[in-house]
Amino acid sequence: MDVARINTSHGTLEQHLHTYERLRSLSADAARPLGILVDLPGPKVRCASFGEDGAYLTEGDLISVVSGDIGSTADRVEVQYETLVADLRPGDRLAFGDGNVVAVVEDKTSDTLKARVIFGGLLRGRSGLHIPSDRLRITAPTSEDLKLLDAFVEVGVDMVALSFVRSAHDIRRLGVEPAPRGPLVIAKIETRAAVDNLEGIIQASGAVMIARGDLGAECPIEELPHLQKQIIEACIAHGRPAITATQMLESMISAPIPTRAEASDVANAVFDGSSAVMLSGETAIGRDPVATVRTMARITERADQEFDYESWANHIGNLRSQHLDDESEAGRITDSLTMAAWQVATQLNAKAILCLSRTGFTVRSIARFRPTTPIIGFSPDDLTVRQLSLSWGAYPIKTIDRATPGEMISDALQLARDQGGLRSGDLTVFVSGQSTKTRATDTLRVMRIP
Repeated sequence: MDVARINTSHGTLEQHLHTYERLRSLSADAARPLGILVDLPGPKVRCASFGEDGAYLTEGDLISVVSGDIGSTADRVEVQYETLVADLRPGDRLAFGDGNVVAVVEDKTSDTLKARVIFGGLLRGRSGLHIPSDRLRITAPTSEDLKLLDAFVEVGVDMVALSFVRSAHDIRRLGVEPAPRGPLVIAKIETRAAVDNLEGIIQASGAVMIARGDLGAECPIEELPHLQKQIIEACIAHGRPAITATQMLESMISAPIPTRAEASDVANAVFDGSSAVMLSGETAIGRDPVATVRTMARITERADQEFDYESWANHIGNLRSQHLDDESEAGRITDSLTMAAWQVATQLNAKAILCLSRTGFTVRSIARFRPTTPIIGFSPDDLTVRQLSLSWGAYPIKTIDRATPGEMISDALQLARDQGGLRSGDLTVFVSGQSTKTRATDTLRVMRIP
């Protein structure tokens, strides 16, 4: 894996910080950059625990749904949401656990919803309950989100994901420093409002996660595959990594191999242009998380071999030209030069594209074209190096912060040979800024490894 996600919806802050420190230690032992992503719970509505063994809700049964946090059973579900009864009405669908169990509200009293189970199933732990985002009275980020965020920013977390984003304003309310001075902010697209406000959200965030569980409950299921493609395309066009998540290899929670449909789903996420694919329950509570990660890696590696790189790059290049008027001058310069770097590397059959970048922006800009040439990203900033673990095709290497660009380029060429797998005499395309302080990528050189 390249990134470890800590889901703060479960467990305590102390447990999460312990996990964080273990991951840092293991990454150091392996001498391999590992990005750590803290996923904030947001205004996620969850049921009180069904217990480890869970409870089976049977199709046709009438159940009571109430506010509370003591515990849930098969006939009485407690939900940790105070205004639950006030916010819902007869006819509303209740989707539990990413839609694994569905009930419809038939009646309500002052403190209880009566709902008929129309699709039964087993619910374990603190299953989520989907409530249409336009009904939720709580917004993201919540006070609990901000408390968790402060604790992880203090220890230097690499990335933070905000749940149930509705607009760019939600992203700005986090109040963190822009990456890499602060964590890379990942907007989770799981509401209809987020789809409607996608352009602004992409521009305000550092990356996007397509959280298909709640998004699939909020939107018609037949629309979900097309939304996935549209969101990924928009993210990559703007140089933002796109993560496809939820139920990728769900059956491997208990089975030794995935279903054929799941394998196809993972491969299609690659063909759609995803920067990364994410496992959640499969590795959090699955029987064999190591085998699951290996299976995901094999499927994505094979899909990468069949990806239509040339058509994708041309398509993204054309799409970006439609947005250049909205970019700053530095953005337009970087757009043009990174596209040129991809073209030059392809035409010269270069062994690698070397990117010197303090913030990672240059690496992400080149990665959106999906070059067949390996990308090696150099940065003197530890946080940038770890954040680049999320970027498609990027191999990040830490450099020393030198006084001049020339010295940093010389160091990078040697590191490419010593750590990046290149050999003396290999032809490379090197992109950087004229100054280490500039935000524009304005220099392209064809150089050989010394």
